[in-house]
Amino acid sequence: MLRYEDAPTPRPGPGEVLVALRAAALNHLDIFTRSGGVPKVPLPHIGGADGAGVVAANGAGAIRHPLEARVFFDPGLSDGTCDYCARGEHSLCDSWEILGEHRDGTFAQAVVVPERNLRPIPDGLSFEEAAAFPLVFLTAWRMLMTKARVLPDETVLILGIGGGVAQAALQIAKHAGARVFVTSGSQEKLDRAKAMGADVLINHKTTDFSKEVWAITEKRGVDVVIETVGAATWTGSIRALAKGGRLVTCGATSGPKPDEDIRRIFVKQITIYGSTMGTPHDWEQLNRLLANKTLRPVVDRALPLEHTAQAQELLEHGDHFGKIVLTIPPLS
Repeated sequence: MLRYEDAPTPRPGPGEVLVALRAAALNHLDIFTRSGGVPKVPLPHIGGADGAGVVAANGAGAIRHPLEARVFFDPGLSDGTCDYCARGEHSLCDSWEILGEHRDGTFAQAVVVPERNLRPIPDGLSFEEAAAFPLVFLTAWRMLMTKARVLPDETVLILGIGGGVAQAALQIAKHAGARVFVTSGSQEKLDRAKAMGADVLINHKTTDFSKEVWAITEKRGVDVVIETVGAATWTGSIRALAKGGRLVTCGATSGPKPDEDIRRIFVKQITIYGSTMGTPHDWEQLNRLLANKTLRPVVDRALPLEHTAQAQELLEHGDHFGKIVLTIPPLS
């Protein structure tokens, strides 16, 4: 159950910054957390991973961002001390957390964030656009560039092009020089994806997307599948892959337990990668591409903070194209 109510303003500790939020973006992670997918979440709990705003206070030792600076942030939190962090794999950290999942998040007027996660919002980018960027672009970048290592002229299939990760993946795949196939049950979404650079459009309501891929590629298949749906599309995703192809999964919105014929995996010598969020190195690369306008978040609509419950209903319904964002009044 979601309630809109007063809560104490948090205080930044050493190395932390209090951000007075002006916008927060929704993710399927918020639905997952609210529905009990994350165990032992203390209640009451403030959801929301993504946000953007202005610096309201700096904790001890936090000196990089002056008061009132416009900032947004990587919502992934690591301790920086474990073996995985030492290897640069912060999203595998033994103490890994995400804002809004493991601790209070951005569906509020203020949030505390480690200073090292903050970056200035590029000129020309609104608070709403900045809030819509971090989680989905970090996720998509790690999937395509770190895990699958997509090469120019390879083929990439992205399922469900209306979602935030899918649209980020489309932009990143085109930046990498790939030929991109996208699916949707909405012709309007497919047309909008074409305007964003998608090369092949497949309506999964009118055709089996895996058979369509097979026909278009003359029985070769695609090199990479970006899989976020889970049980409903898993078998088709495996079928759509070429020999030696790579499937990268970061979610299971339709369920986590698909039917599987393991023979398809070893006969075609397919590689399956799991992926979650990204690393500080990924975050730096993305910020450069955002600043030079190579990448741009897509905002479907913005609603006031007090309409968070309605926003989550819209997200669950799935008619959006891009990110659903909350606008937040200034912290008094």
